[in-house]
Amino acid sequence: MAWSTRELAGLAGTTVKAVRYYHQLGLLDEPERLSNNYKQYEVRHLVRLLQITRLTELGVPLAQIESLGSSVDDPQAALRTIDAELAATIERLQRIRRELAAILQHGTSASLPEGFAEAGRDLSAADQSLLLIWSRVFDAEAMGDLRQMLIDTPRTAADIALDELPADADRATRRRLSEEIAPGLAAMVEKYPWLNDPGSRARGSASSTQSTVVDSVGELYNGAQREVLYRASLISSGSLDALAALEAALPPEDDAEEARASSPDPVTSADSTSTATPRGDDR
Repeated sequence: MAWSTRELAGLAGTTVKAVRYYHQLGLLDEPERLSNNYKQYEVRHLVRLLQITRLTELGVPLAQIESLGSSVDDPQAALRTIDAELAATIERLQRIRRELAAILQHGTSASLPEGFAEAGRDLSAADQSLLLIWSRVFDAEAMGDLRQMLIDTPRTAADIALDELPADADRATRRRLSEEIAPGLAAMVEKYPWLNDPGSRARGSASSTQSTVVDSVGELYNGAQREVLYRASLISSGSLDALAALEAALPPEDDAEEARASSPDPVTSADSTSTATPRGDDR
């Protein structure tokens, strides 16, 4: 019995295109041609094509089918490897489904780091962006701590005020917000001492992490917000001399435009503790 390409594909439950593709990959031998140049497939071709079809149904990648041998006499080792790969794929897909379920449940952004669907639901767009960056520079344990901070500490009126703080906020407002935020910041540093040395939880070098955090904060928050965060870090750590130096460096309040133009950037002038401390740790 001999079959044409179309007949062979029909018997195997596949397509002519697939048969031709298997020829290109070297998985299925080309049959001899008749004088009219038509291919004539034999039983051995049908058996091989059925083997290929069955293995693809089992999830075996085409690139690995050849390694199993055309007779599939002893596929156990290769099949065990494929089974392990499929198990890993299933676990990854199940994890993704759990993440999507949490995102849908809490109505949060899909761009938040894994595991932050609940914890990050009330964060501002800037906070979410910074959290995403942190997930690439801090280790898993640090991110776990950050997630717990957000879950354990509800947002306060000061947090909302800081999110909405305009760049031209007056000096009194900046001072007041700093004082309101500082106690929560101090409590978080006490609970998570590594916040005083964030480089110890860096994935890479401490200096690279510090630079990334400083640059990110500088881009994502306006000058008034950065000043409030810096002031709060100084107050919470008891760095009163540094706070006094900051006050002395600021221009007179009555020249607001000049003050905003010439005021030192609290982030770039801060130490590693104040720049790498998460915004969520006062919440």
